[in-house]
Amino acid sequence: MASGALLPLAFHLPLQALEQVDPRIPTVAASSLPVAPPPVGLPQLQPQVSCPALQQRIRAAVGGESGVWSISVADARGRLLADVNGTRARIPASNQKLISTAIALDRLGPDYRLTTRLWRQTDGSLQITGEGDPDLNLAQLQRFAKLALGSGGSSSAPGGPVTIQLVEEPKQRWWPQGWHWADRAEAYGAPITRLALTSNALDMAVSNPPGRLQTLLGREIKRQGGSAAIRLVPVTTANTESATLLHEERSVGMHGLLSLANTDSHNFTSEVLLRQGTGSWDLNQARQVAMQWLSTQGLPMAGVNVVDGSGLDRGNRLTSQLLVALMLRMAQHPYSANYWASMAVAGQRGTLRNLWRGTELDGRFRGKTGTISGVRSISGVLETPDGIRFVSAVSNGAGSPNSTIGEVLRQSRVPGLCPTPAL
Repeated sequence: MASGALLPLAFHLPLQALEQVDPRIPTVAASSLPVAPPPVGLPQLQPQVSCPALQQRIRAAVGGESGVWSISVADARGRLLADVNGTRARIPASNQKLISTAIALDRLGPDYRLTTRLWRQTDGSLQITGEGDPDLNLAQLQRFAKLALGSGGSSSAPGGPVTIQLVEEPKQRWWPQGWHWADRAEAYGAPITRLALTSNALDMAVSNPPGRLQTLLGREIKRQGGSAAIRLVPVTTANTESATLLHEERSVGMHGLLSLANTDSHNFTSEVLLRQGTGSWDLNQARQVAMQWLSTQGLPMAGVNVVDGSGLDRGNRLTSQLLVALMLRMAQHPYSANYWASMAVAGQRGTLRNLWRGTELDGRFRGKTGTISGVRSISGVLETPDGIRFVSAVSNGAGSPNSTIGEVLRQSRVPGLCPTPAL
């Protein structure tokens, strides 16, 4: 099942199985990270529950299933209004994307676009480099072919085959290590490559994206009356410093990329955003940078482990307090409006469009869903008569998680439960 897809859970794994971590995936210990001072002047999530009335209602909402839930509710001042197992790390599914998109927005900015470039080397040969544009398409490939033919692109005699190098990541980096083999065959588990026509997915995942690109580009050059010698080269051999940039194709803007990840829960895009945002397509390095970034925001890191950018890997571990604290931090961020504009909306848009339509929650909750077998998570910002509330609810093994989450959100909207103390 695709991470973040709005589908009923067909089955539930035992809680013990949910909490097992793949031993092949190294854990980044939170204790090894430097203790970051809280950002000056920004509200921080308080450690103690301050609204007994809401706490009682949230506990009643989860009932006898409290052991499989982590739920935290906070206000805009950082008061922890209610909390059930909020420090217990669980598999977050696509709530992981809240981290990837926050890092990308913070480090790359709202005007950033992913770029695919055509270069001419000093010997006349051509190189194509990319950054994982999820919308790279055949029309753009046709432009590359036309420009390659027009530029010569041959290190041999004039009129000879165009020589093109496709710069790509090695195959061992195409999938996060913990992605199940069955997921890798599905469109939602497509390989993560720098040159990715249609996000490396058709009805199913494209198993060999560089080979597909090589074939289609060669076919297009032949259709345009030329011939080409196209080969794959590793990204470590790419040399653009002495090359001449001939052309570039740019992705949709950051808003579109964030919306693909958060509204539509697109795994490929969120994986690319993590890699570009951390500055490394080596996922182990990207994970380390992501953990460091979270720590420097002054967020609660105990038990947290970032394994991938999308949440499809069951080795990820987040707490509901971490997610609430992250949303609290992003609400104060200079690009806050960009972050929240990328979210699904209850009853209206994205993976939340079919939930709570026509109810008091319709249009009043925006956030991120997450679903893989046995896991359901929803985190976001809720409009209430008493101001906004940041809510995160993560279940690993709940029976009817959507019903429980809906009740948590409704109880969090009850006016007057958590009066704001005078300053």
